[in-house]
Amino acid sequence: MDYKGNVIIYQSDDGLTKIDVRMEEDTVWLTQLQLADLYQTSKSNISEHITNIYNEGELDKDSTVRKFRTVQFEGDRSVERNINHYNLDMIISLGYRVHSKIATNFRKWATERLKEYMIKGFTMDDDRLKELGGGGYFKELLERIRDIRASEKVFYRQVLEIYATSIDYDPQADESIQFFKKVQNKIHYAIQAAIAAEA
Repeated sequence: MDYKGNVIIYQSDDGLTKIDVRMEEDTVWLTQLQLADLYQTSKSNISEHITNIYNEGELDKDSTVRKFRTVQFEGDRSVERNINHYNLDMIISLGYRVHSKIATNFRKWATERLKEYMIKGFTMDDDRLKELGGGGYFKELLERIRDIRASEKVFYRQVLEIYATSIDYDPQADESIQFFKKVQNKIHYAIQAAIAAEA
Protein backbone atom coordinates (compact mmCIF):
# COMPACT_ATOMS: atom_id res chain seq x y z
CA MET A 1 0.00 0.00 0.00
CA ASP A 2 1.44 3.37 -0.97
CA TYR A 3 -0.97 5.96 0.41
CA LYS A 4 -0.31 9.60 1.15
CA GLY A 5 -2.63 11.69 3.28
CA ASN A 6 -2.79 14.17 6.12
CA VAL A 7 -2.46 13.12 9.70
CA ILE A 8 -2.91 15.34 12.73
CA ILE A 9 -0.37 14.28 15.32
CA TYR A 10 -1.79 16.63 17.99
CA GLN A 11 -3.35 20.06 18.25
CA SER A 12 -1.18 23.00 19.24
CA ASP A 13 -2.22 26.43 20.53
CA ASP A 14 -1.63 28.02 17.14
CA GLY A 15 -3.79 25.57 15.18
CA LEU A 16 -3.31 22.12 13.75
CA THR A 17 0.04 20.65 12.81
CA LYS A 18 -0.48 18.74 9.58
CA ILE A 19 2.19 16.73 7.83
CA ASP A 20 1.98 14.83 4.53
CA VAL A 21 2.75 11.27 5.56
CA ARG A 22 3.29 7.89 3.99
CA MET A 23 1.06 5.16 5.44
CA GLU A 24 2.12 1.54 5.10
CA GLU A 25 1.53 -1.59 7.20
CA ASP A 26 -0.52 0.28 9.84
CA THR A 27 2.15 2.83 10.64
CA VAL A 28 3.17 6.34 9.63
CA TRP A 29 6.48 7.03 7.90
CA LEU A 30 8.20 10.46 7.95
CA THR A 31 11.53 11.68 6.57
CA GLN A 32 14.03 13.54 8.75
CA LEU A 33 12.96 16.77 7.06
CA GLN A 34 9.30 16.08 7.90
CA LEU A 35 10.27 15.23 11.48
CA ALA A 36 12.15 18.54 11.72
CA ASP A 37 9.03 20.35 10.40
CA LEU A 38 6.81 18.47 12.84
CA TYR A 39 8.87 19.35 15.91
CA GLN A 40 10.01 22.75 14.59
CA THR A 41 13.71 22.04 14.94
CA SER A 42 16.69 21.49 12.63
CA LYS A 43 17.25 18.38 10.54
CA SER A 44 20.71 17.99 12.16
CA ASN A 45 19.06 17.98 15.61
CA ILE A 46 16.64 15.24 14.47
CA SER A 47 19.55 13.25 13.00
CA GLU A 48 21.51 13.50 16.26
CA HIS A 49 18.54 12.31 18.34
CA ILE A 50 17.89 9.40 15.94
CA THR A 51 21.54 8.31 16.24
CA ASN A 52 21.33 8.47 20.05
CA ILE A 53 18.03 6.53 20.10
CA TYR A 54 19.67 3.72 18.11
CA ASN A 55 22.97 3.82 20.06
CA GLU A 56 21.14 3.62 23.40
CA GLY A 57 19.07 0.65 22.20
CA GLU A 58 15.76 2.46 22.73
CA LEU A 59 14.57 1.37 19.29
CA ASP A 60 15.69 -1.22 16.76
CA LYS A 61 16.90 0.28 13.48
CA ASP A 62 15.65 -2.62 11.34
CA SER A 63 12.05 -2.16 12.46
CA THR A 64 11.87 1.66 12.57
CA VAL A 65 13.54 2.90 9.38
CA ARG A 66 12.76 2.09 5.75
CA LYS A 67 13.86 3.53 2.43
CA PHE A 68 11.14 4.78 0.09
CA ARG A 69 11.68 6.08 -3.43
CA THR A 70 10.88 9.79 -3.35
CA VAL A 71 10.79 12.36 -6.14
CA GLN A 72 12.70 15.56 -5.36
CA PHE A 73 12.94 18.68 -7.48
CA GLU A 74 16.46 19.99 -7.97
CA GLY A 75 16.32 23.12 -10.10
CA ASP A 76 14.33 22.34 -13.25
CA ARG A 77 14.61 18.57 -13.04
CA SER A 78 12.98 15.93 -10.89
CA VAL A 79 15.21 13.31 -9.33
CA GLU A 80 14.16 10.03 -7.75
CA ARG A 81 16.04 9.12 -4.58
CA ASN A 82 15.75 6.45 -1.91
CA ILE A 83 15.14 8.43 1.28
CA ASN A 84 15.05 7.08 4.85
CA HIS A 85 11.60 7.27 6.45
CA TYR A 86 11.00 6.66 10.16
CA ASN A 87 7.92 5.03 11.66
CA LEU A 88 5.56 6.05 14.45
CA ASP A 89 7.78 4.52 17.16
CA MET A 90 10.56 6.91 16.16
CA ILE A 91 8.16 9.87 15.87
CA ILE A 92 7.02 9.30 19.46
CA SER A 93 10.56 8.72 20.81
CA LEU A 94 11.74 11.95 19.21
CA GLY A 95 8.84 13.80 20.82
CA TYR A 96 10.34 12.97 24.21
CA ARG A 97 13.84 14.17 23.26
CA VAL A 98 13.48 17.29 21.13
CA HIS A 99 13.48 20.62 22.99
CA SER A 100 10.94 22.87 21.28
CA LYS A 101 7.55 24.32 22.13
CA ILE A 102 5.82 21.89 19.76
CA ALA A 103 7.64 18.90 21.29
CA THR A 104 6.64 20.13 24.77
CA ASN A 105 3.01 20.32 23.61
CA PHE A 106 3.36 16.79 22.22
CA ARG A 107 4.68 15.52 25.58
CA LYS A 108 1.77 17.16 27.42
CA TRP A 109 -0.70 15.59 24.97
CA ALA A 110 0.97 12.15 25.23
CA THR A 111 1.08 12.37 29.04
CA GLU A 112 -2.66 13.13 29.13
CA ARG A 113 -3.37 10.08 26.94
CA LEU A 114 -1.15 7.89 29.14
CA LYS A 115 -2.77 9.21 32.32
CA GLU A 116 -6.23 8.56 30.88
CA TYR A 117 -5.18 5.02 29.97
CA MET A 118 -3.74 4.31 33.42
CA ILE A 119 -6.75 5.73 35.30
CA LYS A 120 -9.63 4.62 33.05
CA GLY A 121 -8.05 1.63 31.33
CA PHE A 122 -8.62 3.13 27.87
CA THR A 123 -8.12 6.22 25.77
CA MET A 124 -10.00 7.17 22.62
CA ASP A 125 -9.87 9.76 19.86
CA ASP A 126 -13.57 10.65 19.94
CA ASP A 127 -13.39 13.03 16.97
CA ARG A 128 -11.72 10.47 14.72
CA LEU A 129 -14.26 7.81 15.68
CA LYS A 130 -17.14 10.22 14.95
CA GLU A 131 -15.75 11.50 11.65
CA LEU A 132 -14.17 8.37 10.19
CA GLY A 133 -16.21 5.73 11.98
CA GLY A 134 -12.98 4.33 13.40
CA GLY A 135 -11.72 3.38 9.96
CA GLY A 136 -10.67 -0.26 9.81
CA TYR A 137 -10.48 -0.45 13.59
CA PHE A 138 -14.17 0.11 14.33
CA LYS A 139 -14.96 -3.61 14.08
CA GLU A 140 -12.09 -4.39 16.47
CA LEU A 141 -13.41 -1.75 18.90
CA LEU A 142 -16.89 -3.33 18.83
CA GLU A 143 -15.44 -6.81 19.42
CA ARG A 144 -13.45 -5.58 22.41
CA ILE A 145 -16.51 -3.85 23.88
CA ARG A 146 -18.52 -7.07 23.41
CA ASP A 147 -15.77 -8.97 25.21
CA ILE A 148 -15.87 -6.52 28.13
CA ARG A 149 -19.65 -6.71 28.31
CA ALA A 150 -19.41 -10.51 28.30
CA SER A 151 -17.12 -10.32 31.32
CA GLU A 152 -19.75 -8.06 32.95
CA LYS A 153 -22.23 -10.94 32.58
CA VAL A 154 -19.73 -13.33 34.16
CA PHE A 155 -19.26 -10.94 37.10
CA TYR A 156 -23.05 -10.57 37.50
CA ARG A 157 -23.45 -14.37 37.43
CA GLN A 158 -20.79 -14.74 40.14
CA VAL A 159 -22.65 -12.26 42.36
CA LEU A 160 -25.86 -14.25 41.76
CA GLU A 161 -24.14 -17.51 42.74
CA ILE A 162 -22.74 -16.01 45.95
CA TYR A 163 -26.12 -14.49 46.87
CA ALA A 164 -27.89 -17.79 46.12
CA THR A 165 -25.79 -19.55 48.78
CA SER A 166 -27.56 -17.54 51.51
CA ILE A 167 -29.66 -19.73 53.81
CA ASP A 168 -32.77 -17.56 53.41
CA TYR A 169 -32.37 -16.98 49.63
CA ASP A 170 -35.70 -16.83 47.80
CA PRO A 171 -35.46 -15.84 44.11
CA GLN A 172 -39.12 -14.67 44.16
CA ALA A 173 -38.77 -12.47 47.26
CA ASP A 174 -39.03 -8.71 46.72
CA GLU A 175 -35.77 -8.24 48.68
CA SER A 176 -33.90 -10.50 46.22
CA ILE A 177 -35.39 -8.75 43.19
CA GLN A 178 -34.50 -5.30 44.59
CA PHE A 179 -30.99 -6.49 45.49
CA PHE A 180 -30.30 -7.69 41.94
CA LYS A 181 -31.68 -4.47 40.45
CA LYS A 182 -29.28 -2.48 42.63
CA VAL A 183 -26.32 -4.74 41.77
CA GLN A 184 -27.16 -4.54 38.05
CA ASN A 185 -27.34 -0.74 38.19
CA LYS A 186 -24.02 -0.54 40.03
CA ILE A 187 -22.35 -2.78 37.44
CA HIS A 188 -23.84 -0.74 34.57
CA TYR A 189 -22.77 2.48 36.24
CA ALA A 190 -19.23 1.20 36.83
CA ILE A 191 -18.91 0.27 33.15
CA GLN A 192 -20.98 2.92 31.36
CA ALA A 193 -21.56 5.67 33.95
CA ALA A 194 -25.28 5.09 33.39
CA ILE A 195 -27.93 2.94 35.05
CA ALA A 196 -29.87 0.15 33.38
CA ALA A 197 -33.39 0.76 32.11
CA GLU A 198 -35.87 -0.20 34.80
CA ALA A 199 -38.31 -2.95 33.83
